Amino acid sequence: MEAVCVDTLLVGIISLLFFYIVWNSMRRNHKLPPGPTPLPLIGNLLQIERGQLVNSFMKFSKQYGSVYTLYFGPNPVICLSGYETVKEALVDKGEEFGGRGRLPPLEKVIQTYGLALSNGERWRQLRNFTLRNLRELGFSKKSFEENVQEEAKYVVEELKKLKGKPLDVTNLIMDAVSNVLFSIIFGSRCEYKDETFVELLGIVEESYRIMSSPWGQLHTIFPQIMDHIPGPHQKLTSVSQKLLSFIRARVRISQETLEPTSPRHYIDSFLIKMEKEKENPNSEFNEMNLVATIQNLFLAGSDTVSSALRHALLIILYYPEVQEKLHEEIDQVIGRDRIPNNNDRPNMPYTDAVLHEIHRFSDLVPFSVPHMVTKDVEFRGYFIPKGTDVYPLLCTVHRDPAKFSTPDTFNPNHFLDENGKFQKNDAMMAFSAGKRSCPGESLARMEFFLFVTTILQNFKLISQTRFTEADITPKMGGLLNAPIHYELSFIPR
Repeated sequence: MEAVCVDTLLVGIISLLFFYIVWNSMRRNHKLPPGPTPLPLIGNLLQIERGQLVNSFMKFSKQYGSVYTLYFGPNPVICLSGYETVKEALVDKGEEFGGRGRLPPLEKVIQTYGLALSNGERWRQLRNFTLRNLRELGFSKKSFEENVQEEAKYVVEELKKLKGKPLDVTNLIMDAVSNVLFSIIFGSRCEYKDETFVELLGIVEESYRIMSSPWGQLHTIFPQIMDHIPGPHQKLTSVSQKLLSFIRARVRISQETLEPTSPRHYIDSFLIKMEKEKENPNSEFNEMNLVATIQNLFLAGSDTVSSALRHALLIILYYPEVQEKLHEEIDQVIGRDRIPNNNDRPNMPYTDAVLHEIHRFSDLVPFSVPHMVTKDVEFRGYFIPKGTDVYPLLCTVHRDPAKFSTPDTFNPNHFLDENGKFQKNDAMMAFSAGKRSCPGESLARMEFFLFVTTILQNFKLISQTRFTEADITPKMGGLLNAPIHYELSFIPR
């Protein structure tokens, strides 16, 4: 019995010593920015509100300043807030802050393959190829604009069938936006009721729902433990495998029908590049990177643009004076007899300002995808070691009172000068900034403009529901600020 007591005492002493060593090592580096005191092993887990990762980030920034340190488990994470701080890191020091940080929920699915989670030579090769290839296939040119216009026409046709009956537009908008991606990646669109198409879009929506949930946020903060704990977050792997299996099947079809001299879409172009570089030991053009990059493009370009459009319709519905001015400008510049095109945008300053303000106000991706410093760096008097994850809080940039006169209120005048002309604002970072900015920004902006103007050209938006300011305000919960579910009626003009 005495021996058991001694053994227990020794275990206790060793455990306490271990906890002290871990805690001391976490606090020893006083050159890191300040932040809340972490606990051994779990870091600041208990100080982050459950399911409120973004709101917790914002509260810490008010307490500790524009640069502060959190601990996700034993690992430090640097958080940046406010326009000047984020701009200095992502733009002025873009090379040092241009690495991709960890996103554990997605890493379980694709590791660090593909464009979104890779670093170094893999990232450079895949990004350069993707940007160049999309341009060569017609990215931002007439062919893709016609794809978006075609899809916008389908949306209008579906809305006309309702004859003013209220509708939750979530599925319709998701279908349309995803079909634009299908045309780019796979070379063809799908019918909205196609069973496989519906299942795939359900997978994308569920993926974001899991990652933004309290369980998904815990997985991001504490992967060392959450990887091994059963819960809803574990479902992400299984649902993602269905999407990856579909992509692999489409790759097989493209391999069987490939014409090396006439690529039809993104997959064809990647396969041709794979063949050209098959003898290059340093090439990153392989099937795993192809499948993972397509998965990245699909996740980044479907639910995000769909959610932005749903935010847009809700905000325009809430502000009837904004809707009236949009209708007036659309009628004046475009009229009712032709579909809008991207060349109309420079002649529509109020519409452009409204769309920019929707992006700012809705804060779709409030803290970006994590960055990582690629080398030891001195930043604002602090020392940040190579490999440290960095969270740029884009939501604090969009609500910086030094850059926006009414940061917490929807106000298109943030993007208009005294003469009513559109003016850019560098603090609008909805697509991030610097080396890791969204490669699909041009397409997303085109889609956003064409879908909104085409819908408003044809319809007036009304609803029987009386929405409140709280309904249109982003919830700042997790990875993606999805709007509330709502119904509205589309009344032909």
